[in-house]
Amino acid sequence: MALPTRKFDAVVVGAGGAGLRAALQLSEAGLKVGVLSKVFPTRSHTVAAQGGIGASLGNMGDDSWLWHMYDTVKGSDYLGDQDAIEFMCRMAPEVVYELEHFGMPFDRNNDGTVYQRPFGGHSQNFGERPVQRSCCAADRTGHAMLHTLYQRNVRANTVFFVEWMALDLVRDASGQVLGVTAMEMETGEVWMFHARATLFATGGAGRIFAASTNAFINTGDGLGMAARAGIPLEDMEFWQFHPTGVAGAGVLITEGVRGEGGYLLNKDGERFMERYAPTMKDLASRDVVSRAMATEIKEGRGCGKDADYILLKLDHLGVDVIEKRLPGIREIAKKFANVDPVRDPIPVVPTCHYQMGGIPTNYHGEVVVPAGDDPAVVVPGFYAAGECACASVHGANRLGTNSLTDLLVFGKASGNRVIEFLRENPGHKDLPADAAERTLARLARLDGQTGGESVHEVGAAMRRTMQAHCGVFRFPDMLTEGVEQIRAVSERVKRTEIKDKSRTFNTARVEALELENLIEVARATMVSAEARQESRGAHDRADHHQRDDVNWLKHTLWYRDDDRLDYKPVKMKPLTAETFEPKVRSY
Repeated sequence: MALPTRKFDAVVVGAGGAGLRAALQLSEAGLKVGVLSKVFPTRSHTVAAQGGIGASLGNMGDDSWLWHMYDTVKGSDYLGDQDAIEFMCRMAPEVVYELEHFGMPFDRNNDGTVYQRPFGGHSQNFGERPVQRSCCAADRTGHAMLHTLYQRNVRANTVFFVEWMALDLVRDASGQVLGVTAMEMETGEVWMFHARATLFATGGAGRIFAASTNAFINTGDGLGMAARAGIPLEDMEFWQFHPTGVAGAGVLITEGVRGEGGYLLNKDGERFMERYAPTMKDLASRDVVSRAMATEIKEGRGCGKDADYILLKLDHLGVDVIEKRLPGIREIAKKFANVDPVRDPIPVVPTCHYQMGGIPTNYHGEVVVPAGDDPAVVVPGFYAAGECACASVHGANRLGTNSLTDLLVFGKASGNRVIEFLRENPGHKDLPADAAERTLARLARLDGQTGGESVHEVGAAMRRTMQAHCGVFRFPDMLTEGVEQIRAVSERVKRTEIKDKSRTFNTARVEALELENLIEVARATMVSAEARQESRGAHDRADHHQRDDVNWLKHTLWYRDDDRLDYKPVKMKPLTAETFEPKVRSY
């Protein structure tokens, strides 16, 4: 069955920070660009980013891209590719200044320069002391960024398809990507988007966990589509648990609170981070702070009647600072924790926040997969940027603010590489005869399934399994059991049934399709975590307490077929700088 078709020079899937920055680069080059988004662009999950963009502007004291690079490599626990990290840190000031000229309403210093706040893991002179590197717009940086980039895209005549869900990649016999199939969520109609280049910017998949700071739209759609098309997923065992999610709600409390001078307390009123990270204290790397908090709770020093959370104190900052720098945090604390931080501390717990892994790319945003002896063969016509991609600049643990830096740098870089590719490859290639086959088969299964399982119940089982077996601390028997359980849940996903078979405004259909993406990510995560027998960054094994650079300084590649794992080396050679050799990581 042929689908109705729309043709574009480039199709971008996802309208968050990375998708909008890439689309802007393409549209301003005069290309016909279509952007698909499940929600209105300014509601993409980048809107929830609070703290800022990491860039060595040096507005608040000495700084350099090399120090930023060192902090990022160290933060990654040496699993980050150093060529990509150098590229990102060198480009960071440029993309921030571009954003400023686009009209981004950054906070300002008295001399008119962009205000920068301290953030966890960022330092001067290779770890000597904290540095103010985060360029922010109060605690609503992502919100300001999305509006700025969306308005520029409207000006550049980018074509938006709002409330459309991409379903599957289209590849020809040579492996080239020729676009996607997609469904209009309002009508249930399925279309072919035929493109000369396809760029994924679909964000993360934090909804595989029961407790997450991620929006309900973060269902790993790009990762699911890539996996079904035979693309491996890289480093999926590494998930960042943000230290400060509101206890019981999961809503994010930005690291910017600690950057502005807030600090963590246990039930004894002790600033316990001084024991775990004597130099950086509450501004140590996120994995370090999360493990410290989890340890305090586990050892009985948590707060509340169940001793299951930690307190984040910021009342000493004063109402003026809180209202100027952290107005959104005060609002969140009132709504979700029922406390006013001007007077009382906020109850917080480590909460799933960010995936360091994703679709494997190089620092140009090109999707690369191993083939034979070559570890990095480019998939023609296919690009990825932002959280769904793994460049890998975050390695085993992302530094705060580097997510927005990643969006801007690699959104722009991938757009530039698409422009080069299209210049060298004019015209659309013919679609294969079976281009829509996978999508139509998936939809037919959902429509034809009777007597099956509830999408909601199977999704809840997946989230419970991930939360219990693959959290902040990981145990060998729990991981082994988790692999068995998540494979069993994966079989249940194949039997899910939609009670309402209608097409129009059918949210149940969308949720079923999202679950098919989430389960691919969940399997990749659990299988990869069970196999990595070391502790590195966010991956903490109870049976292997130390990092093992001899056996495990390598990237994991998970393939959907039979949960196969392969590995490739970390790129230790930067573009121009000296290699930062692995050493003991302390803060």
